[in-house]
Amino acid sequence: MANKIRLLRETYSGSFLLVEGKSDKVFYKRFIDNLACRLEIADVETTDVETTDVEIADVEIPDTRKSNKQFVIEILKNLEKSNFQGVLAIVDADFDHLQNTTVTIPNLLRTDTHDLETMLIESPAFDKVIVMFGSEEKIIKFGRDLRTALVECSKSVGYLRWVSQSDGLNLKFEGIEFKKFVDNQTIQISEIELIKEVKNKSKAYSLDNKDLQKRLTNKKNSSHNPWQVCCGHDLVEILSIALRKAIGSNPAIDVKSNSDDSKNTLENILLLAYEENYFYQTQLYLEIRKWETKNQPFKVLQNDL
Repeated sequence: MANKIRLLRETYSGSFLLVEGKSDKVFYKRFIDNLACRLEIADVETTDVETTDVEIADVEIPDTRKSNKQFVIEILKNLEKSNFQGVLAIVDADFDHLQNTTVTIPNLLRTDTHDLETMLIESPAFDKVIVMFGSEEKIIKFGRDLRTALVECSKSVGYLRWVSQSDGLNLKFEGIEFKKFVDNQTIQISEIELIKEVKNKSKAYSLDNKDLQKRLTNKKNSSHNPWQVCCGHDLVEILSIALRKAIGSNPAIDVKSNSDDSKNTLENILLLAYEENYFYQTQLYLEIRKWETKNQPFKVLQNDL
């Protein structure tokens, strides 16, 4: 990918914006100046390695065990080594804002909250989705602030993800079934059932349930901003469950969290419901503008944003 960008520079004088995946590209494409900035997705699984006219030692061999975020950062560092100008990367913060080990890289920016999806749910886009799919009667009966309920439920999953990362457990969260540990009427979580489900998906049968729950509890801290702890994909999964029973009566197919074969998903609807004025109230927007000022004449955003 770094070599591809170097080759593109021969015929393109604008800036490059590196992002992690397709949903990031869809999101940022609405705000960038498409004539002055080119969006590039750094996806570990879809990146092709070409060796034509390039020394083998210089070729990036994507390691599919790496996250797209790690891949973006490696590409950026590769380019910065050769003093490449006009490249900016934006990645999910994940737990970076909660940890003191975050490395500052001049051309790297992070989302305000844990990831792009948490930025969407924290914004008024979430309220639009609730109006579209929620039942006013059920919402009144539910009797709790919906965002707060989702975040409180999702925090345990977020802390378990953090424990897995910090303790090197390599637990698998992709494909876990939230209905196995989230009550569809109260939107409350069973941490033990969560741990069992993640262990089963990870085939980590030797790990002790109580020990994992203790680690999870020890990780919790009331000073942590929950929007930094919660993973957006988890929040959307829990929202999907809530819209079927607790605060709505939607068929599961109408409120899918995400899907490879359908564009009509909650994540995509949240993306569409997110307005430009929400974005320029974010810290990320301000940081992009600062980058443009420091890196003139390179531009990323549209002038009228």
